[in-house]
Amino acid sequence: MYRVEERGRALSNSYRLFFRNDQGQIVSPFHDIPLWASESQNVFNMVVEVPRWTNAKMEIATKEPLNPIKQDIKKGNLRYVANIFPHKGYIWNYGALPQTWEDPNHTDELTGCAGDNDPIDVCEIGTKVCTRGEVIQVKVLGILAMIDEGETDWKIIAIDVKDPEEDKFNDIEDVKDVKPGYLEATVDWFRRYKVPDGKPENQFAFDCEFKDKDLAIDVIKCTHTFWKALIMKTPPTGEIKCTNTTVKNSPFLCCETDAAALVGKLPGFEAGDSTPVDVDKWWYGKKN
Repeated sequence: MYRVEERGRALSNSYRLFFRNDQGQIVSPFHDIPLWASESQNVFNMVVEVPRWTNAKMEIATKEPLNPIKQDIKKGNLRYVANIFPHKGYIWNYGALPQTWEDPNHTDELTGCAGDNDPIDVCEIGTKVCTRGEVIQVKVLGILAMIDEGETDWKIIAIDVKDPEEDKFNDIEDVKDVKPGYLEATVDWFRRYKVPDGKPENQFAFDCEFKDKDLAIDVIKCTHTFWKALIMKTPPTGEIKCTNTTVKNSPFLCCETDAAALVGKLPGFEAGDSTPVDVDKWWYGKKN
């Protein structure tokens, strides 16, 4: 069980969402939350960054100590994804698997592109609209290989194991049967979500085809191996911050006192202004 602690001013660049475990210890959602909730049953922990139908592009801050969730910034402004008609905000609960890392120094043999330097992304397709910072347990169903500006950016398709319809989903084909059109909408969303910002459409390996859960789990295990090398490496790789409070023998292990002091330096939480009005507008760009 994990709980969150907000710091800074909401809807501003100072906002941060930190995590504590059930002992009250500050933890990194990137490094300290285990990848597996049940390794024998292939059930994974997922950190929810963006609840379904919201627009704020929240993400684990990989370049900050203890990796709180923050809102992405572009050209000095808080970043929101557009409502790309007919999609309202993010169309799934969106987040990441902890203790995974897509290594930018490794060229993926399946895609021919290097990793994007982030934890692996997850699209949770269940009934519940999750909350930011929630840690849920998911069953993996399949995977989509997006190529984002020349980088491999895998997208895991998964469902909350507590979802009332969870027993209907065991592989990617079940998504096609039970939720027709959802996978096609997912490709459409990822293809076009950067276009309103003036970027080109994203591309995909395998001709936009979703691969099954076996390949998805293999990719997850591979990115977990990359993470294990990252968390033990001295000096650290690039700008990634590996500060953690629970990973044994890691050179970046931080004591609870120092972790609390780091968080304590930040201003307390306060309400911010309202969301910009134009976030609710629809974008009617041309669809390929």
